[in-house]
Amino acid sequence: MRTRGRVPTLPGPSRGFSLLELMVVVAIIALASALVTLAVPDPAHARLAREGERLALLLEAGRAQSRALGIEVRWVPGPSAQGDAQQDFRFEGLPPRHALPDRWLDADSHALIQVRLPERQAMVRLGPDPILSGQRIELLMGDRHLVLATDGLGPFAVVNE
Repeated sequence: MRTRGRVPTLPGPSRGFSLLELMVVVAIIALASALVTLAVPDPAHARLAREGERLALLLEAGRAQSRALGIEVRWVPGPSAQGDAQQDFRFEGLPPRHALPDRWLDADSHALIQVRLPERQAMVRLGPDPILSGQRIELLMGDRHLVLATDGLGPFAVVNE
């Protein structure tokens, strides 16, 4: 006799997942999410690196203009003597038509990046001499830091310490 509406069952063990299978799946998901978390770059570190690379390029541009124009150019962190709140740093000595940017790239960076120069050095001299003394700039953002340096002959570059 046949009954209607009845679902046939499979013989043998039950049709669910075992606890061990579920634990293996959860462990795989946890491992994959940990790897993804490690692969995502830290936004503060990426922002500091971007600002450091940009500053190295700006310093080299200031150095090239100093040599081309035959004038002394200095990079000075902080606002001008007039207290211009819109400046984060400045290039002194450049004529107005050769002006370079005076702000950090990221609008949030100006409040976060601190510049540390070696003792008794309030500015970085960029020229007009082709060979300068070695110079170093340390950018700080929270607990992260980045160092730009030159030996006086080569370009400014981010150095690993």
